[in-house]
Amino acid sequence: QVQLVESGGGLVQAGNSLRLACAASGRTFTSYAMGWFRQAPGKEREQVASISSGGSTVYADPVKGRFFISRDNAKNTVYLQMNSLKPEDTAVYYCAARSGWAYDYWGQGTQVTVSS
Repeated sequence: QVQLVESGGGLVQAGNSLRLACAASGRTFTSYAMGWFRQAPGKEREQVASISSGGSTVYADPVKGRFFISRDNAKNTVYLQMNSLKPEDTAVYYCAARSGWAYDYWGQGTQVTVSS
């Protein structure tokens, strides 16, 4: 069992940066791949980044070069560094954990709002 809690969201102006954190509980954290998702009002949830248990990363095209995912296994935490934020990045951001193809555990989400 893995429990996830996101933090670090807030209101920022376009061009600024935020770093989101997702703290995980559970002894099996290091064996899970982790992902960050976001959902904007009126839109479907989309994956923005993922990191495997071995550290390999994948990014969605809209955030490539701006967002960076990392994990600190010693702290049971995954991060999303968000640079050069744009108004279209405004969404609720969720972290999730998976041991295979499916994401089995989800956090409650944290709001990110980017003003123009």
